Amino acid sequence: MITLTRLSGTAFALNCDLIERVDATPDTVVTLVDGKKYVVAESLAEVLRLVRLYRGEVLALSTSLEVDPWGHDEPRQPRLGTVSEHPAARLRRAATETES
Repeated sequence: MITLTRLSGTAFALNCDLIERVDATPDTVVTLVDGKKYVVAESLAEVLRLVRLYRGEVLALSTSLEVDPWGHDEPRQPRLGTVSEHPAARLRRAATETES
């Protein structure tokens, strides 16, 4: 979910998977797939940035939350060098490579 601000100044969380479109007319209007509309203080570019950031966080965190399909307690280690590699693992590897 992303956090947006109504024009009245109150903040609310919105499930960005339900966004159909975002219009700037000149106020930013977020239209959901069910037709419900929200007028928000954030600009169109800011709403798009928040959605991209949220989706990126979901992808980045998904590798650290993977569970062994056989029900073991320890999470599965991501394969190094792949897109699914956890960002912290990439940073540790990069730091090790620079020290060498």
